[in-house]
Amino acid sequence: MRHSVVVSVVAVVFMLSVQAAVDPLTVKQPLGLPSVPIPQDNPLTKEKVELGDKLFHDKRFSKTGEVSCATCHAREKAFTDSPLKVSEGINKLTGTRNAPTVVNSAYMHTQFWDGRESDLEGQAGQPFLNPVEMALEDYEPILKIVRTDPAYVELFKGAFGKSGNDITIKEVTQAIASFERTIVSGNSPFDRYLYGGDKKAMSESAIRGLAVFNGQGRCVSCHTIEQTYALFTDNRFHNLNVGFQRIDKDVKELVTAFSKAKAAGTNVDIAVLSNKNTSELGRFAISDAWSDMGGFKTPTLRNIAKTAPYMHDGSLETLEDVVNFYNNGGKVKENDPVNGFQSGGIRPLDLSDRQKKDLVAFMEALTSPEFEK
Repeated sequence: MRHSVVVSVVAVVFMLSVQAAVDPLTVKQPLGLPSVPIPQDNPLTKEKVELGDKLFHDKRFSKTGEVSCATCHAREKAFTDSPLKVSEGINKLTGTRNAPTVVNSAYMHTQFWDGRESDLEGQAGQPFLNPVEMALEDYEPILKIVRTDPAYVELFKGAFGKSGNDITIKEVTQAIASFERTIVSGNSPFDRYLYGGDKKAMSESAIRGLAVFNGQGRCVSCHTIEQTYALFTDNRFHNLNVGFQRIDKDVKELVTAFSKAKAAGTNVDIAVLSNKNTSELGRFAISDAWSDMGGFKTPTLRNIAKTAPYMHDGSLETLEDVVNFYNNGGKVKENDPVNGFQSGGIRPLDLSDRQKKDLVAFMEALTSPEFEK
């Protein structure tokens, strides 16, 4: 059973008040965002956040000692690995998906592009074992370090009151998830304009772009804006026709082979990051529902101008490319084919050149001050 406590930050992290480990951490939320949901079995504390920050940046938790969580989610890149199309793990091995930002991931109902984990705790443990990411065979190398490294011994004792073999991967992932829940970002020009009442916070072009976003562009259908906050995601999965053309004709054969492998115990996380065709199954690989075929989670648009390239496979390089893609009804080029699983709401928009430029200007106004550099 989960419940919410008020927790968020005005800047991305670190403005944390000093509290005892037994007390839940409470800080002021930024303009434009609601309180962050906190699981009852992992209350947020200053000590956990400090520990999670260290774990998040520790490269020793990869097979080569060269990759950490922060490698693909760098603070200076709005917690992505922009401008890479897809993430690079050990020995520069590449997966099949673009690194989603950790910023505001606490608001996501599921984690990863296909939603294969329900929470940040579950997400935190997967990259360690993926052969194209951090490539450990099991969690033992991590546990050996955190049980013996003097700095970690002290931090785990402060965060969880545990030491030695009492420290498990559960505490490791809980700490990382706690840190990630403090990576919250609002206060953009859009927030100051709509929620702060500052009518000069956005340019005239961005204001027109907001009208397109809510109107003819129909962007708000999936990238939601509420009366008092905006997450810019419906937390649902959609087939946009991105990359699916490659498997469209062979999808039944691919599904048959994948389903057999899944039934035999193949790890879905490994399968979708090591095979480009399997990756395009999207949410179907998790749910086995044909209605989810090729569906990927709606990403937040906050700080989108700082996290190029775009889409689950990083195939669109600029925001202009993204707008043109949607304007063409889910096509990079007007004469490109569409697939039979494409979400029904995707259709040509007939936007003018000015409307398209205004829409880009609006998305640029979603950048929070800490990422404006």
